[in-house]
Amino acid sequence: MSRLVRAAWRLAGATAAGRGRAGRALSQAGTGTGGGGGGAEGGGSGSGSREAVERLVRAHPVVVFMKGSPAQPLCGFSNAVVQILRLHGVEDYRAHDVLQDPDLRQGIKNYSNWPTIPQVYLNGEFVGGCDILLQMHQNGDLVEELKKLGIRSALLDAEKDQDKK
Repeated sequence: MSRLVRAAWRLAGATAAGRGRAGRALSQAGTGTGGGGGGAEGGGSGSGSREAVERLVRAHPVVVFMKGSPAQPLCGFSNAVVQILRLHGVEDYRAHDVLQDPDLRQGIKNYSNWPTIPQVYLNGEFVGGCDILLQMHQNGDLVEELKKLGIRSALLDAEKDQDKK
């Protein structure tokens, strides 16, 4: 397990402990891909099957499962993820609206063993949801993780411009 995932799980555990198991979920976001049936429990070739979800998370370096689309997020947490990516200048990513596909919505939760949406994947690796992406943005880890993907954060250029003034 990578350092990123361990840190995300530690942060998530602290967040979950802070609100309790019955606490309000961070989000229920995602963008669906539409598509066929199939069980969300694993086997099969439906949109919620483990194999289908695996293909989606590995199809692009940055993948987000959210409610709505980047152009029209349908929950505040999904919107926050979109805005964080936008701040860093990440425009080329795959978004899947889980509201369009209930099988995918459950399938991604099963795949990650993470109960809430949005869910962010970098290079096929589960990062977390809105709270973790925000924390990574705030502490600079997101800049470093994007760099590993060959993506230069726009915030680095903004810092350079600010230093020149």
